[in-house]
Amino acid sequence: MFKISELYIYPIKSLGGIKLDEAVITDRGFQYDRRWMLIDSNNRFVSQRECAKMALLKTYISVDHLTVTNTSDNSFIKIQLTPVKKDVIQVSVWDDICTGQLVNDDIDAWFTNALGKNIRLVYMPDSTSRFTEPAYSPADSITSFSDAYPFLLIGQSSLDDLNKRLTNKVPINRFRPNIVFTGGIAYQEDVMNSFTINNINFNGVKLCARCIMITIDQTDASIGKEPTKTLASYRAKNNKIYFGQNLVHSGLGTIAIGDELYVLSTHIDERFIIPQK
Repeated sequence: MFKISELYIYPIKSLGGIKLDEAVITDRGFQYDRRWMLIDSNNRFVSQRECAKMALLKTYISVDHLTVTNTSDNSFIKIQLTPVKKDVIQVSVWDDICTGQLVNDDIDAWFTNALGKNIRLVYMPDSTSRFTEPAYSPADSITSFSDAYPFLLIGQSSLDDLNKRLTNKVPINRFRPNIVFTGGIAYQEDVMNSFTINNINFNGVKLCARCIMITIDQTDASIGKEPTKTLASYRAKNNKIYFGQNLVHSGLGTIAIGDELYVLSTHIDERFIIPQK
């Protein structure tokens, strides 16, 4: 039996996440998940890959505000959940160009000061449809400012297996999942093709190739070699390291910790199966 054990959203792309007891599913993923994004002077997304101190910016959502706290000095800023400013610009997330709504000049100044580089905050309005990769997912599947897909699934057994191989264990926040489940064997998510949670359909479409972000300690923004070094010894294929399964979905609703995950079908395509040493 598979059960949901943890749920997360990351309201501003690449900042700290929020752990939830239940999550509302919208057309483009969990409500509020990566609906905001920081951009540079070229309107390109900024992430921990080039600015590790973003890990020190933690988020919290109340009834009508998103609060960001800089844990390095305890300063904070409050952001309205619905931007007042109506100006929109074209922004880039990897190879995608989509519309972002500017939020507030004072908020931009706060982020610029916190990160030491020229930064603006943008919001993805409901009118923006950013499509997932058509080679791996249905043509009408959309996502927010995530890297490519609306959800990332990781099994607790997979993290446990990795930590058995490490001298110093790493927490799940290194991998920024949306959904964590218990039950089954390590890396069982690799082959999950179709499954349901609370009568909502999900499809595993592409294993998640990991980058330098998994080496960044989310408490102090320090950078090490693990867990990439260890993962490379047994989770590498075609010069990429994989951990977790990207998902698309159909249907709206709510899922919660304790819900059961029912597998309907598994992959048989060998490209989704990572050899283990």
